[in-house]
Amino acid sequence: MSEPVINLALAKQLGLLEEEYERIINILGRTPSYTELGIFSVMWSEHCSYKNSILEIKKLPRSGERLLVGAGEENAGLVDIGDGLAVAFKIESHNHPSAVEPYQGAATGVGGILRDIFTMGARPVAALNSLRFGNIDSSGKDSSDQISRNKFLFKNVVKGIGDYGNCFGVPTISGEVYFENCYNDNPLVNAMAVGIVKHNNTATAEAGGEGNPVFIVGSSTGKDGIHGATFASEEISEDSESKRPNVQVGDPFTEKLLLEATLELINSGAVVGIQDMGAAGITCSTSEMSAKGKCGMKIDLDKVPLRDKGMSSYEIMLSESQERMLVVIKKGKEKIAEDIFEKWDLNIAKIGEVIKENRIRIYYKGKLEADVPASELVLGGGAPVYEREKSFPSYISKKREFKTAEIPVPDDLNDVLLKLLSSPNITNKNWVYEQYDTQVRTNTVLLPGGDASVIRIKGTQKALSVKTDCNGRYVYLNPYKGGVTAVCESARNVVCTGAKPIAVTNCLNFGNPYNPEVYYQFSEALKGIGDACKVLNTPVTGGNVSFYNQSKDHAVYPTPVIGMLGLIENTENIMTSHFKNDGDAILLISGNYKSDGNEISIGSSEYYRLNNYEPEGDAPDIDINEERKVQKLILELIGRKLIKSAHDISDGGLAVALAECCIMNRDNPVGCDIEIEFKTRKDFELFSETQSSFIVSADEANTHTVSKIALENGLHCKRLGVVTGKKFRINKEIDLEIGELTAAYFSSIDNLLSE
Repeated sequence: MSEPVINLALAKQLGLLEEEYERIINILGRTPSYTELGIFSVMWSEHCSYKNSILEIKKLPRSGERLLVGAGEENAGLVDIGDGLAVAFKIESHNHPSAVEPYQGAATGVGGILRDIFTMGARPVAALNSLRFGNIDSSGKDSSDQISRNKFLFKNVVKGIGDYGNCFGVPTISGEVYFENCYNDNPLVNAMAVGIVKHNNTATAEAGGEGNPVFIVGSSTGKDGIHGATFASEEISEDSESKRPNVQVGDPFTEKLLLEATLELINSGAVVGIQDMGAAGITCSTSEMSAKGKCGMKIDLDKVPLRDKGMSSYEIMLSESQERMLVVIKKGKEKIAEDIFEKWDLNIAKIGEVIKENRIRIYYKGKLEADVPASELVLGGGAPVYEREKSFPSYISKKREFKTAEIPVPDDLNDVLLKLLSSPNITNKNWVYEQYDTQVRTNTVLLPGGDASVIRIKGTQKALSVKTDCNGRYVYLNPYKGGVTAVCESARNVVCTGAKPIAVTNCLNFGNPYNPEVYYQFSEALKGIGDACKVLNTPVTGGNVSFYNQSKDHAVYPTPVIGMLGLIENTENIMTSHFKNDGDAILLISGNYKSDGNEISIGSSEYYRLNNYEPEGDAPDIDINEERKVQKLILELIGRKLIKSAHDISDGGLAVALAECCIMNRDNPVGCDIEIEFKTRKDFELFSETQSSFIVSADEANTHTVSKIALENGLHCKRLGVVTGKKFRINKEIDLEIGELTAAYFSSIDNLLSE
């Protein structure tokens, strides 16, 4: 098959800008070959180069006392947790593939993030996810066809995540699922993984040593996933359905073998450098490993194991076939590597060697198909970097005109609470969690469904608490405050389990960066994330940027998902969110600022959303320094055994949080009797999503001590009521049987999907 004519039109078709095409010609001193043009197009795509985002990302705090490997340095971040152990963790998106092929798109997203962890030498111990879909409730404004498609995407994404993780043998222990109209065409599928490694067993993704052999290991290379990185760097359109071949196909059983073989190889001491073949396949791994090691590679594609006959050099270089690694082995230790991979019944093939020159030279069928400088391909080298135009979004000014007086006062607060508990964004996601193996490897201590999930670290007294979190509505209405809140909320979640937040990874899901209003959202959200991380001392260890999450009909809410890592030094301090014993006092602990003073923030709440309203007003107020103080207090109370439960106020507000505390332990739900002195509208105080606030329960004898410590720290502590019986009461406004709450909270998703 003859190659196409190389010109500007073809370059644009492959996603390159005119100035980028001219730059390639200048770098090479000639017109590129078809394979070379393909190499540049994927390596200079947003997905690989971060060309439109890196200047903003660099403003995030990326250093800290526990940080061993920071953002962008390796396949994943690495954090010291003591006892000679480190945690590798990272989150990435697989949004576009999941929009056109939800099962494989989600499954390969899980597979890719797991490989990022075990190429660090770490054994994966947990998987998480953050998911966004269009509306699945037929009572909304969407057509039946749209709702049917949203359900199809939801079901198959969950199945893809579950099947891959379950077969691989890693517990999927936490996550979040939201449903909003803006995600109708463009679901967000973010996958996170966490691994444990001893300090002296880590690996690097750096090539080096002239003459050292380069091996490809794992699965054979096929035609699936070609130009997947480019596909992820463009908007969803009517043509996207035709790009199903851009979606990779995963094999979790092969990945499990690859895990064991990779860890054994790393521990053998034969490895110089190793990198997963994710986006851009062989192209990315050869160029990034070479650039990092300030060297080059000579590669013979005839040696690459193929599963499709007649593949061109272009296709082999750009294939994103799954379950593959590129490994540089110390010369003379080839037999060690070959024996290990043959034992695990996996391909291992020497395809080239490290060279001194800063070149990636690709040969195929005796012909030099590509000869490009490695450093010119990568982030931090010659890849283009842009500072995009920003402008304050015009819609925000219109949203701030919101009048809370126009919100009708509800006649029945019982009905409001039940509707909130059964609304898709608040209701328990047991339909999702039950498809995941949450307890494989027997380390899971706190299961999905609470504030965060906890896994113990065998052989130690330590445990990890992990959570993903972001409220896209907040970021949409106020990008800066939304970014701050995403960090603080995820930190709050792990604090509720008794863990100290120590580091974050993020997955930044936004629309088209060439739109100045979108870029303003991006820039301000990152500023908020950075400010919060600095105050909470949670450095950013890495993550992923996903732009172009929009279609002709919808731009998604800006959704910077935070993956928070928390450390519990002693498993005896693990805390749960549910109330325990009759007679226990219920207290509200919060920051010392008027957090509900921004009344128009009710327009960002789930309460306002009940009637299919679009978000209005502003995001809830938040003070990062007060947030830090209240989180520190909660950890002190847990450490001193002064409280029995802790749960933060978030989606649905105070009333929903109290209800969750009563029913979260499904085997033994309890009731409560609450008295509140209302100062404004009752519905606003019950359902506004006040920040920096925790509901705790304590033995009556400890309440004075808890209040005294809170006061000494300049924080509020207010008694709300008592745990009692099987009724849920708030003044005379809400009076429900606990059974009514559990029915609303635990069966909603099943009911919606069966419609």
